[in-house]
Amino acid sequence: MNNFSQQEERYGKILIATGIQKEKGLYWGWYIVAAAFVAMGINYGARYCFALFVNPMAVDLQWSRSVISLGSTVGILAYGVGGIISGRLLDRMAPRWIITIGSLLLSAAYISMSFVQTPLQFNLLFGILSGVGGSFFGVVVCNSYISKWFLKKRGVAIGIATMGIGMGTMILPFIVAPIIKGYGWRAGFVALGCLVLILGISMAQLFMTRSKPADYGLRTDGEAIVPVSALEENKEPSFSAPVQKVQFLKEVRFWVLVFCFSLAVLAEMLAFTHQVAYAIDNGIERVRAGVSISIIGLSSIAGRYFFGWIGDRLRDAKYAASIGFAVMALGLLVLMQIPTVYGLYCYAALFGFGYGSIATMMPYLLADRFGSGMLGTIYGVLTFFVVAAASIGPLLGGYLYDRLGSYDVAWQICLGMLILVTFAVMTLKKDGKKA
Repeated sequence: MNNFSQQEERYGKILIATGIQKEKGLYWGWYIVAAAFVAMGINYGARYCFALFVNPMAVDLQWSRSVISLGSTVGILAYGVGGIISGRLLDRMAPRWIITIGSLLLSAAYISMSFVQTPLQFNLLFGILSGVGGSFFGVVVCNSYISKWFLKKRGVAIGIATMGIGMGTMILPFIVAPIIKGYGWRAGFVALGCLVLILGISMAQLFMTRSKPADYGLRTDGEAIVPVSALEENKEPSFSAPVQKVQFLKEVRFWVLVFCFSLAVLAEMLAFTHQVAYAIDNGIERVRAGVSISIIGLSSIAGRYFFGWIGDRLRDAKYAASIGFAVMALGLLVLMQIPTVYGLYCYAALFGFGYGSIATMMPYLLADRFGSGMLGTIYGVLTFFVVAAASIGPLLGGYLYDRLGSYDVAWQICLGMLILVTFAVMTLKKDGKKA
């Protein structure tokens, strides 16, 4: 009998006597999953549409790709700083107003982009303002919040919620690309801002109001078996070794996660920012090149669910993360070897499926190693380090292109990093045991 089953047997009789009863109807955690699906879909879908804006902005404003890439880099850094703040807030309150504030900031940034004339304005709006706004209803807040409501089904729940990122990445280009083509890139930003404002705030105010299941006499997954001590401490029982304050910064396991996901997301952001421009340079028509973004979104939907599902079933979820990195590397290899529209679409399918593992495995491995008590804080700090490294991606791609006239070296660097982390994540230890 495992530890979880022993806890179930020990506390199984503490039900009606303590005023605890099973929640009627659908467990509220699934409403949270649905709301997070929509919120992350519009948040990340809008950001990944940036690839559609690179060329028209460069032509209209006469900016180099390095200048435009710098704005994306600034945004990623601001997102990292915002992740620490929002994660810390989430450990103290329900995300209702955290997400509302984030939606207001992000929508204001996008709508204001329609007035941009200088690189400074671009860096302030698309960089700082949108970066901070996006972090307030990104994966740190949404996935950490979901992890507080699920234990046995944590992988599937996170996988379903993060499928929204793929759905948003798939759908939004079909909405934004025609607007950019017919009315210009400024109108495209206004459209994104309006969508963020409406969907982000509505999801927050309707479904993100409860803090954690223990506040309602429930344990994770909607079960009514809650230890009295957990109710008194206003938290769910934890079967992981909890980490207090900043002790996790002394853990080698934390830095292994930082290293692996930093390099993986660096490669991801470089590819996402420059793949459309790369395809156009290879003679692929703009709209057909833009379809690659939607293919990545579609395939990542399957990847997010798959890696969440398999993470719940493998002996250690680190193996799922390793597979995800390997599939990303395979996709990039296809992009490098087959510079045609079919090669582009094959790359997008593989890369998107593998990339789907990142948003699922980051909170999963953190909760598995460090518990959920301070997950928001730990996830926020991890995200800061990850995006600090990942912010190099768009800028590096733009710099190498401007310097060398092609993306060949950029793709080679990305491929090397993905192969490296495929094996590095296998060294991740669990509770001080051998990997």
